[in-house]
Amino acid sequence: MTNRLETWFARLPRWVRALLGAVAVILGAVILTRPTTSLGVLALLIGAGLLLTGILELAGGGDPDDEERMPRWRIVTAALWIIAGLFVLLFPGLTVRTVALVVAVALIVNGALSILAAFRRGVTWDARVASGLLGVAGISFGLLALLWPDITLLVVAVVFGARLIIVGLLLVWHAVRGTQPRPRAAGEPTGLRRWTRTIAAVVAVLLAVIAGSISATVRGGSPVVDEFYAAPRDVPGEPGRLIRAESFTRGVPEDATAWRILYTTTDHAGEAAVASGLVVVPAEGEDFPVIDWTHGTTGFAQPCAPSLAEEPFESGALFLLPEVIDNGWALVATDYLGLGTPGPHPYLIGRPSAHAALDARRAASELEEARLGGRTVVWGHSQGGGAALWTGALADEYAPELDIAGVAALAPASNLTGLIENLPNVTGGSIFQSFVIAAYTAIYPDVTYREYVRPGAEVTVRQMADRCLAEPSSFASVLSVLGLSRDPEIGAADPTTGAFGERLVENTPPPTISAPLLLGQGAADQLVVRQAQDAYVEDLCAAGQQVDYRVYEGRDHVPLVEPDSPLVPELVEWTAARFAGEPVETGCVTSER
Repeated sequence: MTNRLETWFARLPRWVRALLGAVAVILGAVILTRPTTSLGVLALLIGAGLLLTGILELAGGGDPDDEERMPRWRIVTAALWIIAGLFVLLFPGLTVRTVALVVAVALIVNGALSILAAFRRGVTWDARVASGLLGVAGISFGLLALLWPDITLLVVAVVFGARLIIVGLLLVWHAVRGTQPRPRAAGEPTGLRRWTRTIAAVVAVLLAVIAGSISATVRGGSPVVDEFYAAPRDVPGEPGRLIRAESFTRGVPEDATAWRILYTTTDHAGEAAVASGLVVVPAEGEDFPVIDWTHGTTGFAQPCAPSLAEEPFESGALFLLPEVIDNGWALVATDYLGLGTPGPHPYLIGRPSAHAALDARRAASELEEARLGGRTVVWGHSQGGGAALWTGALADEYAPELDIAGVAALAPASNLTGLIENLPNVTGGSIFQSFVIAAYTAIYPDVTYREYVRPGAEVTVRQMADRCLAEPSSFASVLSVLGLSRDPEIGAADPTTGAFGERLVENTPPPTISAPLLLGQGAADQLVVRQAQDAYVEDLCAAGQQVDYRVYEGRDHVPLVEPDSPLVPELVEWTAARFAGEPVETGCVTSER
């Protein structure tokens, strides 16, 4: 049987060998140049690549000068590639995780067989080294595939694509030249070809080391939740109680003092829960008016709390902490539930987000060193803008003792239906979709992955939801988005319909804000588009809600709240007027800035 396999490829007509080589080149080029095609299509391409790899393995790797007796391990390896390829091709509905597992197992087993082959008798030292190194590289890539299931296909695409192109070109070259295998005396050196194998093996190991180092760096750079965020056994049952506080310095201006706090609040089910946050005050003075800040999107997973981030304030788009301190104001900034403390995090879910903000303000009053005054103005951007609206809407009901002097919602996630409808049109919108899906499926039993996410995209969506925007591993989410870019509809059903749609409407902030309301919007916002915001403001006005709606020309989502934005001095002036108790114009006022 082995002798037959050795001579099978050499006896094929030249045109068949050339055709096989051309197929390998074309398939390799498609995979290599289109690694960000839809993951479903890419899985099929890689299945074909696995199958062709097995055939070429039986053919001696496509080199007709290879006249060594074909060892059994090589036959086993070829069979492994073929079986893996057929499995992927015959079951096109496989999830990304399953395909990743198949590829990883194939790589690891192939690597192990290659290492074992290095210890065969009669193998030259250079072949022994090459086989061993290739085995190590294969196992390393297999393990990497298991660690990053949602981008495994993208990595494998590049590896397989390049390999198929090289092997295919060799096939075509030898077929065109009419090269035939020639006998070789035992022990005859193979010259450049022997060294080429060794060099290729060394390069493969280097690539594996680089890939592993990048993986370790990415994962090592992720925030780590420390013991500060663990709730003690004797947690007070009343919301808004301070559990513990400790000094905090990261990202804090020199003329300010800060603490991170752990406090009690109320979750989506009305049950007692624990949340964390930050308190920052000017170094000198007392009786500071308070900015109750609700931050923009940082992620869904527990490590995504701003108080854990390298840039704790900018990570949630609070670029104005210096202005807060310079005006003699204090900052109370909740992490929300599920960020820092155990989840789930109620991303774009109104009531528990508002509870966390109001209870952070309550708990901060128990921190005597902070010397806080009574008046409070709520600021929030994006996700936090929606949370700010909900904070103002629930303040009288949930925390009537707090003196909320105003609410400033900046590019708020208010019209949730309009926001979700727009996400497929936004670069990176799938990342935000993953956060919404993760939150709503975790909190609402009637919203499920099965109903609203395609099976082939579920693993990708879950993996994206586990990464924070500010951590290094977010690049993997970018790759995942690229993988979905040619098939952006990750949903099995429209999320604005059915139970999901009803829950989105349920979490649209209501027009029950008794404090003066400022709503800022960038006219060039690509994420929270003006059309959706205009519709929300119209509903507020129709319901009799007072609102000062200001639209800033040329400002996109984040630039709206950056220090050079024309919004900034107006926000500071408006806030100072609220702390001074100045009246506001009643009704709805819309202005272009």
